Amino acid sequence: MTEAAAPDESSGERYPLPDPSTIGKEHPDVTGGWLRPSVFGASDGLVSNFALIMGMAGGTTDPKPVIIAGVAGLAAGAFSMAVGEYTSVASQAEFARAEVKRERREILRHDAQEQAELASMFVAKGVEESVAREVAHQIHSDPDNALRVHAREELGVDTDDLPSPMLAAVSSFLSFAVGALIPLLPLVFGITSMVPTVGVSLLALFGTGALVTAITDRPWWFGGLRQMLLGSAAAGLTFLVGSLVGGVGI
Repeated sequence: MTEAAAPDESSGERYPLPDPSTIGKEHPDVTGGWLRPSVFGASDGLVSNFALIMGMAGGTTDPKPVIIAGVAGLAAGAFSMAVGEYTSVASQAEFARAEVKRERREILRHDAQEQAELASMFVAKGVEESVAREVAHQIHSDPDNALRVHAREELGVDTDDLPSPMLAAVSSFLSFAVGALIPLLPLVFGITSMVPTVGVSLLALFGTGALVTAITDRPWWFGGLRQMLLGSAAAGLTFLVGSLVGGVGI
């Protein structure tokens, strides 16, 4: 059986319209959800605790305070990230809901004006004015649908998919804790030399940087090297500060 030929656009033949629910499903979520707080949480936990441990190691040769500082840094950073993400995402969602309510009132009170506004946005995107006005009129035949379209076009908000503060907080907490635990592992297992800590931290930095490129257009080695060099610089400078502070006996 021969495969059906694709419609020839040059002849005016059109492709059938796809199911709207399937559009965009081939793309990852790039706006929020668990991805952003998880990626940044793990990276931040790894870099900050690696730098903290190296700073302590620069100021003392006793492994006990280094371990205590590392554990405290893990706990404080994880809770701080969770609280910060929850507050940030919750505030963002509350602001979005307030603006959506405001837009709903405008649609109900000034429907003709809002239709014209929507049509104007379509014209700015290349739609003919007569077509844009007809599309806006059809969209406004359903106030709820009109609200969703106005929210996306004017506010960049999907009223059916606002970010979850709890999901962001939990993702940030867990990812930061995992990242911050990596530099601690050699010390927890009784290895007093800082060489293994540096080694596993550099490998983890490279790995997280390379992993991020799976959702970007950068090559994996570029992301890995960039993250490793930046994390190394942070840890090296903090080690220098610790050495200076330890040297003056503070």
